[in-house]
Amino acid sequence: MTALVVAIDGPSGTGKSTISRRIAAEFGLAYLDTGAMYRAAAWWCVREGIDLADTAAVAAQVRELPLQIGTDPREPSFAVGGEDVSVVIRSTEISTMVSAVATNLDVRAQLQDRQRAAIAAEQRPDGFSGGRGIVAEGRDITTVVAPDAQVRILLLADEAARLARRAKELHGTADSAALEATRDQVVRRDAEDSTVSNFTTAADGVLTVDTSTMTLEESVDTVRGIVTRALATIEEEAR
Repeated sequence: MTALVVAIDGPSGTGKSTISRRIAAEFGLAYLDTGAMYRAAAWWCVREGIDLADTAAVAAQVRELPLQIGTDPREPSFAVGGEDVSVVIRSTEISTMVSAVATNLDVRAQLQDRQRAAIAAEQRPDGFSGGRGIVAEGRDITTVVAPDAQVRILLLADEAARLARRAKELHGTADSAALEATRDQVVRRDAEDSTVSNFTTAADGVLTVDTSTMTLEESVDTVRGIVTRALATIEEEAR
């Protein structure tokens, strides 16, 4: 059996996490949210009193990050030193500061190595997926972390759609106040992260899916079709 690696990139609010989890669960694959790794690193540095502006200190701290990742798509989890941080790393506080860690090139290199290790683990029988494979999503998965993945997808959506989705997720509504409260987390963070990662232009071999006018189900259906065709090709080549 050939393990399937699905790499999904894209900016905030395109549906990356929801779509990736759904696809991973449907196909019996593991799920890796790489963005949460940066959030966990930011939380760890703040808790340890590290100045996020001190790039060398942050990199040194992250090097010792005792991160445990649960790759079950139905219940993904993140723990640091045995402490479950799955909820706290989604807080507004962490959202506003995570770019300081995510744009640290030394930190990115460290966490990308961990991401590659997590992907490799799911290509072995002792991984969560039993060797079936993994869906990994984030900012530069298709180009830097898993450029050899059998399926590489860039999810895009226009700014209005992305803001509305994230506002509903965080505030339960997409009225003007919610949109404004969400703008910093979406627009500013994407602008900052884009200085070290290209997640808005598809590289060669990467399929672009624009979810701006799609419902969630339509987006999932589109990605499901891509993965299904990739699996058929893998099975055909294995015969």
